[in-house]
Amino acid sequence: MRPTPINFSKVRFALALGLGASLAACTVDAPKSAAVPAVLAGAANVGVPGLEPITRRLTPEQYENVIADVFGPAIILGGRFEPEMRVGGLLAVGSSAVSMTATGMEQYDVMARKIAAQVVDESQRKMMIPCAPAAANAPDDACVAKFMGKVGRLIYRRPLTQTELAAYVTAAHAATEKAGDFHRGLSLSLSAMLSSPKFLFRQETLEPDPRNPGTMRIDAYAKAARLSFFLWNAGPDQALLAAAESGALNTAKGLAGEVDRMLASPRLETGVRAFFTDNFGFDEFALLTKDVVLFPKFSPRVAADAQEQTLKTIVDLLLKNRGDYRDVFTTKKTFMTQELGAVYRVPVINDGPNGAPDAWQPFEFSADDPRGGILTQVAFTSLHSPPGRGSPTLRGKALREVILCQKVPAPPAAVSFNIVQDTHHPIYKTARERLTAHATESMCTGCHKIIDPMGLALENFDGAGAYRTTENGQPINTSGALDGVPFDGAAKLGQVIHDHPATSACLVNRLASYALGQQLPAGDAWLKDSTAFFATNGYRLADLMRRLATSDGFYRLKPPAEAPKAQSASAASAQ
Repeated sequence: MRPTPINFSKVRFALALGLGASLAACTVDAPKSAAVPAVLAGAANVGVPGLEPITRRLTPEQYENVIADVFGPAIILGGRFEPEMRVGGLLAVGSSAVSMTATGMEQYDVMARKIAAQVVDESQRKMMIPCAPAAANAPDDACVAKFMGKVGRLIYRRPLTQTELAAYVTAAHAATEKAGDFHRGLSLSLSAMLSSPKFLFRQETLEPDPRNPGTMRIDAYAKAARLSFFLWNAGPDQALLAAAESGALNTAKGLAGEVDRMLASPRLETGVRAFFTDNFGFDEFALLTKDVVLFPKFSPRVAADAQEQTLKTIVDLLLKNRGDYRDVFTTKKTFMTQELGAVYRVPVINDGPNGAPDAWQPFEFSADDPRGGILTQVAFTSLHSPPGRGSPTLRGKALREVILCQKVPAPPAAVSFNIVQDTHHPIYKTARERLTAHATESMCTGCHKIIDPMGLALENFDGAGAYRTTENGQPINTSGALDGVPFDGAAKLGQVIHDHPATSACLVNRLASYALGQQLPAGDAWLKDSTAFFATNGYRLADLMRRLATSDGFYRLKPPAEAPKAQSASAASAQ
């Protein structure tokens, strides 16, 4: 006798939205027009930063990292992620303002089903599932509870409540009875968990802070998640969750111990890479195109290597050698592949130690070489250039906004860029001449004064990042000044950026905003204190990350504005 067909999409949809009452009947339809409730999608988080806990959607990388941690790196996701949004220069901040469309929810459901199917597959189940059912064709609630409780702790970043666990066990039980297959029923329940907003969104829970009456803090499990996504760009591991469960994470000693453990882990590199990838806008490489006739050496492989070159340079200097953050703008040390070497016009031997093949080789430019620091690397110069030329304006704008955290106004709608874009202009041969002519328009002068001088210092690099000394047969003038400090050429510009006080302050601001998922208000005392600490302690990134992660300000919040004052006061006094 064939088992009764079961509508798995109905059950998954019910579980994902927490409709536990409809699980046993398996009759909840998943309408195509349904969307995740706004409160779960972060729509209610728009407001004054730093006042309330926020809800953030997992980034694609965070989703991938959690799945790999829980089920292993061999799991294939097989789906598309919802588009991200950049706010305040960071996708991490935009993650608290994005919602979930019906189409996006369907894609997450597709991924959840594919992941769950791989977990329960006959070739994987003995390694993935900590128990075997009493019968392969019958429910086994104890085995389901054991498995779902174990993985649910990591997926939800906290222990499942009894109600949640019972709902998943009930769903697996009902599905198994109708499908006649234990593992198919378990797969259904697991896929529902993986498409739940409780997994896809990081929701932070408030509690009164007993050490600071009148203020609030996030609870221990939310604290663990904030720590792990900040330092590792992944969910909390078992040790961090145990520290949250025991209460150790709410003590200064316990918190410091966990932060030090995480900073000492090789996984810190993953977290640092995630921050700088977001901070530098490397996601925009997915849309970057170059004129293949003008720049034949630039290819998708070069674009990928360029990003990796910058990240390897940063990791080597800031983590492995615990260097001064400001030195990323002046260092002559980097890494090369043969493909990058062709763009830089330097020889790269594709051999590692003892003759072992290695695509990446350490490389150091000579002291008198005009190249040095990440601003002269292909990742920066190519990303901030149009397809067919370089762009002093785009590069200068990126320097102001990304490196110095200084907002540059958008150009007027009616402005004409014809002169700037005409690289074969009969009169204005160089970018400096074209920009000078363009900036004579009164509406353009103000902005170009603050961005063009820095961008012109990088004019020795064409739209693909290759070095040159002339344009249209004319020598390139790279002199200028940044906030009254003169320079000539990219190397001198790097030194001026290195010494500019806004450079280190911007890094602290961006790192804190990235970790907290929101922009901090101007003049924030905690941010100022962190910036002073960064300078006093040699501008070392790991020390700054530790300072942020162990400070009360990293977790303390004010009561929500809509909460009744009497209720907030009584809650605080109860501690």
